[in-house]
Amino acid sequence: MAPRALVVGGTGPTGIWIVHGLVERGYEVTILHRGTHERVETPASVVHLHHDPYDHADLAAALDGRRDDVVVAMYGRLRRVAELTAGRTGRFVSVGGVPAHRGWMNPSLYAPPGLPVPIGEDGPTVRDPAEDEKGYRVARTEEQVFAHHPDAVHFRYPYAYGPYQLVPREWSIVRRVLDGRARMIVPDDGLTLHHHGYTVNLAHAVLCAIDRPDAAAGQVLNTGDEEVLTIRQVIELVCGALGHDLELVSMPFDLAVPARPLLTQPLPTHRVLDLTRLKTTLGYRDVVPARQAVADTARWLAAHPVEPGATEERVLTDPFDYAAEDALLDAWQRARDGVAPARFEVEPGYGLAYSGPGGRPRSRPQFS
Repeated sequence: MAPRALVVGGTGPTGIWIVHGLVERGYEVTILHRGTHERVETPASVVHLHHDPYDHADLAAALDGRRDDVVVAMYGRLRRVAELTAGRTGRFVSVGGVPAHRGWMNPSLYAPPGLPVPIGEDGPTVRDPAEDEKGYRVARTEEQVFAHHPDAVHFRYPYAYGPYQLVPREWSIVRRVLDGRARMIVPDDGLTLHHHGYTVNLAHAVLCAIDRPDAAAGQVLNTGDEEVLTIRQVIELVCGALGHDLELVSMPFDLAVPARPLLTQPLPTHRVLDLTRLKTTLGYRDVVPARQAVADTARWLAAHPVEPGATEERVLTDPFDYAAEDALLDAWQRARDGVAPARFEVEPGYGLAYSGPGGRPRSRPQFS
């Protein structure tokens, strides 16, 4: 008899690929969801239970009498799912988020401000709701998962990107490309590092726990792409995929207001996850390299454009106010034009240890 897997969710950006992976591994898969986002990608063999994972009574009724070999909980009230499946499954795999890390949403909690780079799973979690209400709830949920399932494996997802993402980071760039924009504002040369995860890669991480249940048991695991791209790199990859040239205009963070949806935080500090535990414990490696994944996502969004003013744009909070952007760009250019080049009696260098382009010349004309 085939092992049974219940996926709570299963139709979201990563759930689709987790379901595919379970079917490929020989599981008899059931997905529990509201039925509002049926996907053509869902295998025909999958059984659908249409219930509301946010409604405790409805969820309890749906799970009453069920016994599964594995439950993958990635949607709804995770604490309730963990409680209702306690003692009814061989393995419990849950998906939460990186806001559990203290400082992820509120980098000013560190002095000077900024999350430690990279941040590991053993770093502090949010303990005070006054510091970050959402992060506090996420961290407490993790504790409840292990209270009901001590051998669970829990994944901390970063921002996900790829098809069907409700907060499509790349749309801020793709729409400007489709609208024929020539210039785009980036904060501090776009050098902020912000960890994301491509949907296929995040799903693969979860499936690694299915493949290595003993190694995964009892673990909390950071999850994301192996390579962390800067904002500038993401923009350049999107433009390259769509064959469009955008002049990236760097401004100080406090002036670069139109770039806020790409920063997704009130400071330009870095947010980078340490994936050592995921890679060493479960043998994780990206299925799709981050640079390819960003390009693929850009092409998908260009082929499936978001309607102006749709939910995705409202959640993204990018008004696409080009008139205001142009006024800011023009004012910044005038200010730059008014700055005279600095003159130094001795021009500052990059340090004698630097040996790259423009650095210290070789001491001998030929290497021997």
